Amino acid sequence: MTRAQHPWRLITTLGAPPNFNMALDEALLEIGGAPTLRLYTWQPDTLSLGYFQKYAEVPGVAQASHVVRRITGGGAIHHAGELTFSLTTDLSDPIYQGAVPRSYERVHFAVIQALGQVGVRAKLRLDDSLASDQAATGMCFHHSTPLDIAWMGRKGMGSAQRRRGGRVLHHGSIKLATTPIEGAIATTSECGPCTEPADLIPHLCLAFEQELGMRLERGVPSPAERELASRLEPRYSDPEFLRRR
Repeated sequence: MTRAQHPWRLITTLGAPPNFNMALDEALLEIGGAPTLRLYTWQPDTLSLGYFQKYAEVPGVAQASHVVRRITGGGAIHHAGELTFSLTTDLSDPIYQGAVPRSYERVHFAVIQALGQVGVRAKLRLDDSLASDQAATGMCFHHSTPLDIAWMGRKGMGSAQRRRGGRVLHHGSIKLATTPIEGAIATTSECGPCTEPADLIPHLCLAFEQELGMRLERGVPSPAERELASRLEPRYSDPEFLRRR
């Protein structure tokens, strides 16, 4: 259902360095500027640990080119063959009002609509069991919850939030292809021609506008956001921060 639209800034940064990706998202959360949808990929391939994960309990860290720790929770994600999105806004935004699970449902429903436009018959996992679930890997796509998005009997999108200071940062990862670290998970490339981020981005933007009431306007980070991100970048691969748990 289309809602009354309000302006959101759209920032697209494909092939960005991993520390920059995480630092900019945190800066967008902290500065408190315009509601922002950010779409990005990572170069080089990167394993991001969930905020509460123990470094030693994620065997995949030895196989990735780079490792960072997110400030959002959840399991580890190998950022290769995927599109990452982040939403940053005030908790008063209609998307995030009410119970936390409802906000996941709203965002995930929009993603499901976008995936349908590229031939992926995705749905919420709900009570289904998934073939991609595995024990003791620490990987996001090997552990599923009822609100995760799945297709072909496997998990294909995961997301997590961080809420602080009346704001929210919502991370999402949509898998276009798998990697040796993640193995047999759901990917868009199995279902059709959606093999690159550019194949999915216009459909995702349209679905967010139609289902979440956004009016997307292309923009760039403000000088204040860039300055804070620059100061935050070194922390994300600092050994003390990585191994803090």
